[in-house]
Order: sequence, then C-alpha cells, then structure tokens
Amino acid sequence: MIEEQAIVVDVDRDMALLEIVRSKPCGLCGQTRGCGVSIWGRLLGHRNSVVRAENQINAQAGDSVVVGIDEKALLASSLAAYGVPLISLLIGAGLGGSFAAAPANADAYALSGAGLGLALGLLWLRGHAARRTSGSYRPIVLRQSIPGLNGKICKRGNLND
Repeated sequence: MIEEQAIVVDVDRDMALLEIVRSKPCGLCGQTRGCGVSIWGRLLGHRNSVVRAENQINAQAGDSVVVGIDEKALLASSLAAYGVPLISLLIGAGLGGSFAAAPANADAYALSGAGLGLALGLLWLRGHAARRTSGSYRPIVLRQSIPGLNGKICKRGNLND
C-alpha cells in the first residue's frame, strides 16, 4: 500500500475530499529550487488538487489523515495511461507506413497512422479509466495522522520542513 498524508477538506457520506500534503517542500515556499510546477503555477494560477477517497474511519473536515492506494493498481493504471497510447501510436505509425504505395509518401502515411493510433489508444484509455473507479483502484483513508510530524503547513497548504 502506498501511503501519503492528506487533510480532509469535505465529507460526502462515505467519501472524503482530500488535499494531499506534500512530503517535500516546493519552490513556491522558498525552501527548495522547485518541484517542477512552480513556473506553470505562476502562469496558470495555483490550484490545490482535491482527491476523492473512501472514508472508512469517519474522518471529519479538517482532520489530518493517511490515505493509501494499492501499489499494484497504481502500477497497472500507470502502465495503461502511458503504455497503451504509446504502443498504439507506434503500431499506427508502422501500419500507416506499410500502406504507402510509393516510398515518397511513406512518411505522410506513417504520420497519419500514428495520429489515428494515438487517438484510438486515448479513446480506449478513456473507457478503461471509466471502468476502474472502484475496488483497489480507489484511494482509501487508512487512519488519522498526527499533524505537524513532518513539518509546518505553509500558506498554500503544502508541507515544509
């Protein structure tokens, strides 16, 4: 089980809306050189992401909790999210290039096939993700955590040492 600390933002029946607390400081708080999103955050506006998780411990809004997800489900989802579009793009490019009548047109056919393969892979991924919303693919609130163990909360809600 992969675990992360989070703060309960809201509770809706047996589901909790969580804001994940960073375990390493980000560059926005001046602690490190950056987490890689600070420039994008400045351009697009800083938004805290909220995650829905099963609330098995009846946590309330404002509670500091530990949330977990099965590592096999995370690995399978990652492979599907990155592998299927890439493989479908490569297969589409290979098939498209093989249908070219003249070698001069092979690149155009390969590019068209790659685009079609990528589109089909993304469509499959969308349907696959819609079917994977329950069971081991859903994060679970595991237990309450002791706030302030790893540092202080900065003004954006991120954890700092």
